[in-house]
Amino acid sequence: MTLRESPCGCVGGASTAAPDGTSGDTARRARTGRSHRIRAWAELLRLPALFSVPGDALAGTAATGASPTPRTLLAIGSSLCLYEAGMALNDWADRDVDAVERPHRPLPSGRIRPAAALTAACALTGAGLALAARAGRPALAVAVPLAATVWAYDLGVKHTPAGPVAMGAARGLDLLLGAAATTGRTREALPSAALLGTHTLAVTTVSRQEAQGGSPLPPLAALATTALLTRLVMRRSAGLMRGRRQTTALGQTTALGQTTARAARRPGQEPGAPLATALAAAYAATTARPYVHAALNPSPPLTQRAVGAGIRATIPLQATLTARSRGTATALLIAALAPLGARFAKKVSVT
Repeated sequence: MTLRESPCGCVGGASTAAPDGTSGDTARRARTGRSHRIRAWAELLRLPALFSVPGDALAGTAATGASPTPRTLLAIGSSLCLYEAGMALNDWADRDVDAVERPHRPLPSGRIRPAAALTAACALTGAGLALAARAGRPALAVAVPLAATVWAYDLGVKHTPAGPVAMGAARGLDLLLGAAATTGRTREALPSAALLGTHTLAVTTVSRQEAQGGSPLPPLAALATTALLTRLVMRRSAGLMRGRRQTTALGQTTALGQTTARAARRPGQEPGAPLATALAAAYAATTARPYVHAALNPSPPLTQRAVGAGIRATIPLQATLTARSRGTATALLIAALAPLGARFAKKVSVT
């Protein structure tokens, strides 16, 4: 049972406070306890990282040439649940290691019981699969291997050389989940899933040494991967812009009276190409300095900062992939999540 305060400050709506203020102290302690519990769960679930999740489904939808629908929202809900299930399960599986390396984390510090974290992981997984089922069979067909990958990663794969690959595959599957839920197809979204998965693989490789520090090679490799991905998406955007100019020129040379809107707008034209180029530059800028710093000094604080930057950079990359797929408005919506994620990350760490 919880205590409630009335507008006048009395517990339960009646003036029951003792002369010594005991009831008031009890209410304050109850509020403080609730605040601490909320804070602990926010740390366990790494809530600021949630801002990097909706862009997966939206980028997958854009890759198929479709616009978001209510099924897309179901896919986003499924992604959020499965992502948070992985966060809770990760800390449950690593509670003994965290007791040594990160005793301040919610489980080793005793702020959350291990059984509660495991229960939350199971409940969130079930909710994620249920939402995917509501979005249709194609979505469920992607959500099941996605959930399996999350659980396999947290329960053992992450401690093997295949760990970063599994995490990259999970992020790629999450993008495909949006495509499958919206259109029932995933083939057109495979290139975008591969690019996003590669970025996640690089960030995960760096994260493997964030607790104790280590070699400068992982952040250097992540920096090179970011440069490669930026070049790929920018080259695609530049190609789309050239296609637009060529199409416009073709329309101008068409005989008078025969130029139509359809003739002047061919598949190569992409109004969002300039936006995609700008977003790609923002993606590179988000990670460049933290990766360089971690390479020069691979200490735990700088490595953790590089990992946080890599997670935040997921958002402009998602927006870039969306913009180059004729999803200009959606890309801007995704990009708007970046400052929100950065703001909340100052209060709760994403690593």
